[in-house]
Amino acid sequence: MSAVGAVFSCSCLRSGLWLLKPGMQQMSSLHTAARCAVRDYYEVLVLGGGAGGISMSARMKRRVGAENVAVVEPSKTHYYQPLWTLVGGGAKQLAASARPTESLIPSGVEWIKSRVTALNPDKNYVCLENDIKVSYKYLIIALGISLHYEKIKGLPEGFKHPKIGSNYSVQTVEKTWRALQDFNEGNAIFTFPNTPVKCAGAPQKIMYLADAYLRKTGKRSKANIIFNTSLGVIFGVKKYADALLEIIKDKNIVVNYKRNLIEVRADKQEAVFEKLDIPGETEIFQYEMLHVTPPMGPPAVLIDSPVSDASGWVDVDKETLQHKKYPNVFGIGDCTNLPTSKTAAAVAAQSGVLDKTISLVMKNKLPVKKYDGYTSCPLVTAYNKVILAEFDYDGQPLETFPIDQSKERRTMYHMKADMMPLLYWNALLKGYWGGPAPVRKMMHLSLK
Repeated sequence: MSAVGAVFSCSCLRSGLWLLKPGMQQMSSLHTAARCAVRDYYEVLVLGGGAGGISMSARMKRRVGAENVAVVEPSKTHYYQPLWTLVGGGAKQLAASARPTESLIPSGVEWIKSRVTALNPDKNYVCLENDIKVSYKYLIIALGISLHYEKIKGLPEGFKHPKIGSNYSVQTVEKTWRALQDFNEGNAIFTFPNTPVKCAGAPQKIMYLADAYLRKTGKRSKANIIFNTSLGVIFGVKKYADALLEIIKDKNIVVNYKRNLIEVRADKQEAVFEKLDIPGETEIFQYEMLHVTPPMGPPAVLIDSPVSDASGWVDVDKETLQHKKYPNVFGIGDCTNLPTSKTAAAVAAQSGVLDKTISLVMKNKLPVKKYDGYTSCPLVTAYNKVILAEFDYDGQPLETFPIDQSKERRTMYHMKADMMPLLYWNALLKGYWGGPAPVRKMMHLSLK
């Protein structure tokens, strides 16, 4: 297939395109093609310009050459979202988490500024907006996870009211800080939904920062801090869960398990929760501050897609990240069904494995590098303390440093707040950081 051929019509037109006036459909397609300089074929096509997509495009550039790689990503701005915990707590500015996408796409790699509308892995092409079809030899799916505030009655329109915020969206993270500053007296409620989420520690990190801020401003005695979680445990790894429960006890925080937020009545400052352990029963909480962690799920384009499992997640081998059915398709990050926590740290470890997997597949060899499920969650417990949780597929600690990482440490806070952003921008997104495994090995061998 020609690498410089014309843009083909795609049989899977996006819904509503036929509503355009006569002649406008063709104009729209031609305009997009010219703007994006979209070719009809790339050796490696990467779907998504988040952490996984950018890092893999950098790695693939070194494998096959920049001119043979393209990234499909509609967003003009890329955000380092792990920083939003600190933005919501007033410790960092939102602007510090943002960079233009254009500045992060590896030099020479094609940036296709469009959205994916369908995938056809049987014929090795994807459909984009404006009836564009792009074929590939190898496909890397890195489409992330979708937020669904709309699944909570009263949202997202409720965010127009004060006293409510969410660290999971660029539109609402600064509202968390305003709600915390405006707190006077009453309930400060923090939620965890009944779905998979990215960065599963974040819903409680902001709770600990709120506690610290209210103590600092002399309002803590007037506050009831409540964590309403749909889960049955505070954290999935026992070592860190035990440490967190001690902190919760010391901070006098109330935890209600099996509570799922189903409605927000922002005009009345009321939050309605269903009791997952008592079907049909609900509770209404009055709040002075509410932090919402939204329900999440796979991107719409992946639901009922040939590349996805029954739940809509990209169906990949948990060790190689190669698709279980299509050997030239691969997945990375939040959009996959890998049974580990969805974090940027997991993406880093996955990127190193996936790079090795694809390089061997390109040589018609079987993948041998295995991903162990490594993920990490720097659990911010104050403005100067972090528990650095690191663990594998089995929920067993997989710690980098030869110390007890279940202890709160100031050094780990500075690593979270200052070092990790530098590592993200300058190493992970450039395809040079594949997780801390080599560091871990060196640190632990030095003690033997």
